[in-house]
Amino acid sequence: MLATLEILLPVFGLIFAGFACRRRGVLGPNSASELNRFVVWLALPALLFDTMAHATWQQLYQPAFVAAFSIGCLGAFLPILAMRMIGGRHLADASVDAIAASYPNTGYIGFPLGMIAFGSASLTPTTIATILVACVLFALAIVLIEIGLQTERTPHKLGLKVLGSLARNPLIVSPILGVLFASTHVALPQSAETFLKLLSGAASPCALVSLGLFLAEKRPSEAGAGAGAGGISLLLTGVKLLGQPALTWWLAARVFGLSSALVEMAVVLAALPTGTGPFMLAEFYRREAHITSRTILLSTVGSVVTLSLLLLVMGHRT
Repeated sequence: MLATLEILLPVFGLIFAGFACRRRGVLGPNSASELNRFVVWLALPALLFDTMAHATWQQLYQPAFVAAFSIGCLGAFLPILAMRMIGGRHLADASVDAIAASYPNTGYIGFPLGMIAFGSASLTPTTIATILVACVLFALAIVLIEIGLQTERTPHKLGLKVLGSLARNPLIVSPILGVLFASTHVALPQSAETFLKLLSGAASPCALVSLGLFLAEKRPSEAGAGAGAGGISLLLTGVKLLGQPALTWWLAARVFGLSSALVEMAVVLAALPTGTGPFMLAEFYRREAHITSRTILLSTVGSVVTLSLLLLVMGHRT
């Protein structure tokens, strides 16, 4: 448990740094949105491009693992999407809630935790999971949000508008460009590598500081909806920390028959707390973000216990 806590402490530290800076007035009322725009337009696209540009087919071709992990994510995403829409939630907001319940923090927590628990054997599965989460699941949520925000109802015109919006979205364009670049088999110049590493390295810390800044804002409107929002956040946290890993275990072990090592890695990756991606989407599209921010915070706190217990059950003494 101590090793898991040590990995999560920097996450809390960065969130608290943003929270404290906003509450003390060091950073202004627009700082959360502006910092988030930096992440969405510069840092995260650099990370997505860099990840895809260096991925190889030999590294990524593990169809059973991909299927188990992907279906596990969708098994958390789609029911929450349907439930929230049935409850009267707008498609864009329901999509943000759905990704908050299914978006594991593979990049910031998955890699160090995997190395502690499984060693270097965890690098390839974690890379695959990161690509699936950051590119595929993220893209699905963006497509649904774009569809929800369009007012056009004629099918072909709606499709053109959505495609146009996606073509201007840096979080969709950057991984596609990364794949295209990887297909050329040309090495990036060292200066370009350094540029991408510097920018991509800022994605996670800036997103966490932005989350802290957002949490520090006093929003009177939350007083009336606080109980309902808190209940939804607890539901999303439960789906993320318990439902998604349970489904992933069943898929990996019973349906696809993965090796015990891959089953354990898939389950741990699915059990990671919610990353900052859903919060970035909510802020970027100016949607309600306090449910998402609470889910990130609650799942990160709760994962100290759930991940530690999971690893102990698996026989990994963290």
